[in-house]
Parts: sequence; structure tokens; C-alpha cells
Amino acid sequence: MPKQTFFNLPEQKRQNLMKAAEEEFARVPLYEASISNIIKVAGIPRGSFYQYFEGKEDVYFYLLAEETKTRKTEFIQKLKKYDGDIIEAITELYYDFLVYLPDDQEKNFLKNALLNVTHKIENVFTSMFDGTHSTGYMDDIINLIDKKRLNIESDHEIFHIMQIIIAVAFRNFVEKFSRELSDQEAIENFKIEMNLLKNGLYRK
Repeated sequence: MPKQTFFNLPEQKRQNLMKAAEEEFARVPLYEASISNIIKVAGIPRGSFYQYFEGKEDVYFYLLAEETKTRKTEFIQKLKKYDGDIIEAITELYYDFLVYLPDDQEKNFLKNALLNVTHKIENVFTSMFDGTHSTGYMDDIINLIDKKRLNIESDHEIFHIMQIIIAVAFRNFVEKFSRELSDQEAIENFKIEMNLLKNGLYRK
């Protein structure tokens, strides 16, 4: 996580630094990224960078975590839109992720992350459904999901359903970029797998 000095910066300076970091991580994967390039684009001294972050890994994983927060909010919105249908919600979220990313830089940043995935990177992506109730996020999901659709005996099983779904989604993201699939091919593959899951998870 960033140091408190980062959060004490004016909003515009924080955004400039984040944009500079994202630009570098969109250009190359984490292990090739250069702090020199980040500070050059951000227009700050190297010493200032280390006042805000421990190193490039620190700013990198902060950016990934911020992406995950955005997807969490969007997933809640999708669940409301589809009256608690978890498969429809995650399918549209997957589609939006591929088709409606704000710009090529963000897409390349995420592409580099997925093509050079490590256990730590995967954990950040899949933390979207980590089962942690301290933030109330999973509680919100459990309350929104239409449980009558599901073959479950308790709310606890919803957590395991989410783990299965996010694992399938994550693998599809990696496959989309590693095999250089078109957005349409990736979406069709995902829909097939979601329909197979629905046949097993949903009541007849």
C-alpha cells in the first residue's frame, strides 16, 4: 500500500503519478518497468517517489487493487440490474471488461498483468470474492443474489459458487490475451462455460 504521504498529496498530483505509473506498466510488465520512467513522466524527483511508495511493486499492486475495487462496484450494479442472477451479472461484467475499458492504456496494463501472472497478481484479481465479511462486500452480494435460483443449502455455499465463477472468468481473461482471441471469441467462450455452470448450479 502507498505511504500516508501519498494520500496527503493534492488530488491532481496523485492522479498524475498514477497515470505515469499506469503508462509504464502498460508499456512493459512489472519486472521490466522502470521507476525512472515513472518519475520522468510524473515530473517528480526520485526521492519523492520513495516518500510515497516502497518501490515499483508497491505502486503496481496499488493500481491493480484500485481496478478490483471498480469491478466490485460494477458487479453489485449488475446484480441489481439482473435481479440477483449471478451468471447474467458476471457475464455482462466480463463483456464490459473487454469491450468498454476506458482506454488502450488501461487495457494494456491489465493485459501485461494477465500475460505475466504470478500468484500475487492472481490473488489481487480474485480478491473480488475473497469471502471477507469485514467490509460487508460479500454480505451485500449474498443479500442481492436470488437464492431461489441456486442449488444451495446455505448462504455459505454462495462463497464457493463465487470462487468457481471467478476462477473461470480469470482463466478466460488469461486465455483471451495469451491466445490473442478477439473480444467476440473470448465472450462466446465465456458464455459457453457460464451456461455449463448454470446447468449445474441453478435449479431446474
